[in-house]
Amino acid sequence: MYRFAVAETKEIARGIEGEPVVEQPRAAPRTGAAERIGDERIAAYHDFTRRKGVNWAVYLLARLFLQPAFLIWLRLERLGREHARVDGPLIVAANHRSFLDPFLIGVTLPWRRPIHYVAKVELFEKRWQGWVLNRLGAYPVRRGEADLETLETSRGIIARGGAVCMFPEGTRIRRGSLAAPHRGVGRLALETGAAVMPVALHGSEHVRSGWKIRPRPVRLRAGKPLTFPRTENPSPSLAATVTGRIWPNVELQWEWLGGLPPMRKAAVIGAGSWGTAVAVLLARGGVEVQLGCRTAEQAAEIAEHRENGYLPGVSLSSSISVKRASDIEVSGLDLVCLAVPSASLPAAVGALSDRIGSRTAVLLLSKGLVPPLGTLPAEYVQERVRARAVAALGGPAHAKEAASGTAALALASADPDLRAQLGDVFDRAGLICERTDDVVGVEMAGAAKNAASLAAAAAQPHGLNAAGIAAAEVWLECVEYATLRGARLETFAGLAGIGDLTATVLAPGSRNRRAGELLGSGVPAEQIPERIGQASEGLDSVPLIAAAVDGAGVPASGLNGLAALIEGELTAVEWVAGLRRAERARSVA
Repeated sequence: MYRFAVAETKEIARGIEGEPVVEQPRAAPRTGAAERIGDERIAAYHDFTRRKGVNWAVYLLARLFLQPAFLIWLRLERLGREHARVDGPLIVAANHRSFLDPFLIGVTLPWRRPIHYVAKVELFEKRWQGWVLNRLGAYPVRRGEADLETLETSRGIIARGGAVCMFPEGTRIRRGSLAAPHRGVGRLALETGAAVMPVALHGSEHVRSGWKIRPRPVRLRAGKPLTFPRTENPSPSLAATVTGRIWPNVELQWEWLGGLPPMRKAAVIGAGSWGTAVAVLLARGGVEVQLGCRTAEQAAEIAEHRENGYLPGVSLSSSISVKRASDIEVSGLDLVCLAVPSASLPAAVGALSDRIGSRTAVLLLSKGLVPPLGTLPAEYVQERVRARAVAALGGPAHAKEAASGTAALALASADPDLRAQLGDVFDRAGLICERTDDVVGVEMAGAAKNAASLAAAAAQPHGLNAAGIAAAEVWLECVEYATLRGARLETFAGLAGIGDLTATVLAPGSRNRRAGELLGSGVPAEQIPERIGQASEGLDSVPLIAAAVDGAGVPASGLNGLAALIEGELTAVEWVAGLRRAERARSVA
């Protein structure tokens, strides 16, 4: 809502040879409000701010009302107020969570020092609203373009010893950790030589619900002011460097208040093709990653060659360290990714559950159900690990394409902060990352995809029609069960469902497809993992899925028949004949 920015239209470029990409400031939209308001009115607002700053009667009246309201209704806690007693000009650099932020900062400064702040030009479209905001110290900024008039007004306020509040993130960031700053705050600090006070606000995003202002506690903490040598016409790189000195101090106050820190360190447990691809993506998104292998020998080989044999042709960047999984200290990490088959999840969770702290998030890459009860992976982990939040990654998980940054995936978590954080990391890595809170839908879609692709491949030797019947039957049974559990149908119709199923059926190297072909040709299920060189989650999960679906009262003839084929109780010919009988009976009914 309120921001200070000079337009920065850098494209987000992928790092060379997998090096991490620096997070870029978020771009603001252009709405045409400036044209509707007109240059004359905008110039008048700036002129008043430059000449008079605020209307003292309006300012004092507003503060007499707002300050006790904030202290009583919001239980506003103002920490570090002593740092605001600065002689001379002052720049307040703060994070931005709510439209209330400039007013909360304003009642923290001394009464004699009114705060001035830039507000998006859209807020000035209504004349009465623009007048009130302007008399309280606000002046408009044209978002998404180089607004030199706003810069000139800011310099004028500083020149007469005033205080300017700036929100370097450029827009409100309501969820997750703080966003990357624009360099405007560094530029103004260099041009004016004013002291810069870092401020963090925590909890203001929970206050407003529609038109209601709810009594939610808000905390504000100010740090010691920073000063920089005055420089005429600072270069963009110098302004960015100074901003890079200021913003960590804002993050320090934010984290002291209990705000969510940025995602800095992660571990990926499981160095298969998909685990390695996710490690590459996290590193490209700016995260320091530890890739955990099963053995010290495997870790040493990957570390030496900077490449994993499961994912040939993909180099590991310098921000990925490789070690034995049991040697990774997970307690201080921001994220732990479990890239193990669902059948191996109990062992992995058992080894890590007491070492994962309450500020660490868990990302699950498994696509299947967890033995022995057929539990969904997220539910299994939430019951056993005290992580702050759990997420699941679904969608067409072709490892090499994902590592190249050309894939689209679905990220599911019930925690909106984790969705925002992880989604931003994958966005920076070049992925198309859909976010959803339908964790059951994404996990069941992944399990259904494995089962349906296994069924199609197993039935294919008996004709394409048989393959279609098998896939459809298994898919429908899984969808009916998932919706009974609260999943949404659109999840199955999107990337996590049909998108993933299509990619798996078409991929010649798909483990589940190869496992299904061997199963349909008569190879016993227990021999298949050795034949294909890796575990097949479809083989492990289908009996569990069949039991769960059947136990929920959902007809599961397709899944039960496929489970019987895996367990050697039926031949492929008998299973396909049963599918055709069931399909014929359904069509007659």
